[in-house]
Amino acid sequence: MAFPQTRMRRLRASAGLRGLVRETDLRAGQLVLPLFVNETAGADASPPSREPIATMPGVERLSLSAAVDEAREAAALGIAAVLLFGLPAEKDAQGSGAYDEDGVVQLATRAIKQAVPELLVITDVCLCEYTDHGHCGLVREDGSVDNDASVELLARTAVSHARAGADIVAPSDMMDGRVRAIREELDGEGFAETPILAYSAKFASAFYGPFREAADSAPAFGDRRAYQMDPANGREAVREALLDVQEGADMVMVKPALAYGDLIRSVKRATRLPVAAYNVSGEYAMVKAAAAAGYLDERATVLEILTSLRRAGADTIITYHAKDAARWLAEQT
Repeated sequence: MAFPQTRMRRLRASAGLRGLVRETDLRAGQLVLPLFVNETAGADASPPSREPIATMPGVERLSLSAAVDEAREAAALGIAAVLLFGLPAEKDAQGSGAYDEDGVVQLATRAIKQAVPELLVITDVCLCEYTDHGHCGLVREDGSVDNDASVELLARTAVSHARAGADIVAPSDMMDGRVRAIREELDGEGFAETPILAYSAKFASAFYGPFREAADSAPAFGDRRAYQMDPANGREAVREALLDVQEGADMVMVKPALAYGDLIRSVKRATRLPVAAYNVSGEYAMVKAAAAAGYLDERATVLEILTSLRRAGADTIITYHAKDAARWLAEQT
């Protein structure tokens, strides 16, 4: 019996052939590096202060000067942006450090933009790192989160970040209507050109554990399932993203990433906007732990994961692997 004329292996025979027909590209300029900036380390810690995070090997809580150093390194590696998370010296029930004009993220934004003006600075807009109860909004006496009152403070936070020089503001709280409120407040304060990257499909995920240690943001009581999404719901994720588009989002996000490739694809098709995927702390920690134990090749695994997110439809990938990935990608060229 004659062999079929179609032989799929013909175009896999060499690295050159594989590269010629490769469908998905991965570049450092598509990556965003998250940074944890620690106000308690002091603004001018000398030498720069770096506090290792046990559950996230290679990731640190940074003093302001150390964050600037990280930003410089990221820019030199060709990474597109940094995403700033603040660890304030003090917390209160209203999360007032989030919208303090001299808060830790505001100070870090100014310092990084002054030192590395070409690097994009994205700021996380949320209250959870700043509230003493750890929730992403104001809490009523009955323990529930007050959506509308929280939205007012989130909009105020976004404006303070824009005023400090943020290139993009990224609300991560999952309060209803916060994108519209932020857009209106930014426009009213003269920041009509500041884009919004909305955490549109943010799930109540087990993969956030290491982040909550890093940012000291675990809820003091209850959980976030009343405002973050049920991981079982895919159609709802698309609906959330479309609502954010209607309210003025310029980019949308799916978080986590690794187990949500189907939703990255669905959100991309539905919104036709740039989509970011957040390769979160638990996903990072799993790879690091397995690599440390010798169970897998870290470099090959990370690049495969990041490429799969691009293949699913992510235009931008937020990842703690960003620096390593950028170096590995440079070695391939």
